[in-house]
Amino acid sequence: MKHISADRVRQQVVNILTAWGMAPDLVETTAGIMLETDLMGVESHGISMLMMYERMRDAGALNMQARPRVVKDTACTALVDGDAGLGHPVSVMAMNLAVDKALAVGVGLVGVRNSHHFGAAGAYARLAAERGAIGLVTSATRGIMMVPTGAAEPVLGTNPIAFAAPAGRNRPFVLDMATTTVAANKVKVYDLKEKPVPAGWVVDGKGGSATDPRVAMDYLHNRREGGLSPLGGTPEMGSHKGYGLAMMVHILGGTLTGGSFSPVRKRTQKPGEPENIGHYFQAIDPKVFLPDGQFQADLDEAIDVLHATPPAEPAKPVLVAGEPEDRERERRLREGIPIPPALDRHIRDICGRSGAAYVLERMEAQGS
Repeated sequence: MKHISADRVRQQVVNILTAWGMAPDLVETTAGIMLETDLMGVESHGISMLMMYERMRDAGALNMQARPRVVKDTACTALVDGDAGLGHPVSVMAMNLAVDKALAVGVGLVGVRNSHHFGAAGAYARLAAERGAIGLVTSATRGIMMVPTGAAEPVLGTNPIAFAAPAGRNRPFVLDMATTTVAANKVKVYDLKEKPVPAGWVVDGKGGSATDPRVAMDYLHNRREGGLSPLGGTPEMGSHKGYGLAMMVHILGGTLTGGSFSPVRKRTQKPGEPENIGHYFQAIDPKVFLPDGQFQADLDEAIDVLHATPPAEPAKPVLVAGEPEDRERERRLREGIPIPPALDRHIRDICGRSGAAYVLERMEAQGS
């Protein structure tokens, strides 16, 4: 597996999105979010998403000339229309708008409708923390992947939730999670690497595990029965909690914003119609509750306590949410982003079909 520098992975994304007709400013925003996702080790939501985006574009459902716009606006709320484009530009816009409102009046709540896949939710929660606000992000999803507790067929999606809070001496606390045991695109990564899927991630129609990556992908994309287990895995391990969280996420990200509910949309959607995915972005200014800087200092103290907890394995210190991704980001900036051979072939093929310059191999040969 070759490793490619961050700048060169970003350039490859830029080349393809530009060839597809996306506006330069929105290309920069989208490529930036996709790169950060790959740097943090969330390979399921970075450059590998170009395969799905190409299929959506070719089907006529994705508007590459989209320009997000605010359609409703108050002092602390807004509703933004994504114009059926990729979700990254509208999500950056919405999260920053929510923070702007929070810093002005204490809280900002921004909903997005008529969007598409937006990558990793944590990337947007981090934007709030970087500006000194607490961020919360949820999103409806396009897929039907989660098998509810007690069911044999999938109904919900992976329905992600992310939360970020700014600290002072420490890095921000960043929780970014699917409400399924694992995100569907991580199964895709295992398939690309031809690695067995861990037991419990994907279940068949009787609740048994599917560990062969091709069989697992078949359950996710082709079969009516089976799919991803809810967070918790089994009823005995609390899968009803993941199931309930997934519905809560959809209520905020989809129902509240006017976004679609996948099981209903799949029955009524005509060829070429957009997905109408909804997202929800919330920002809170800690200064409306505490003197300036006290929240960050108190969070530092809490994180310090967690860090000081004796580890079960001495060589593996106790971390808090967001730190594994921060450490991976530093490593990948030094060593490059791994590109599996199968993904490399897909990217080369996309470049061939779009006319975009393929740069990964050539740039690596120059010393990446």
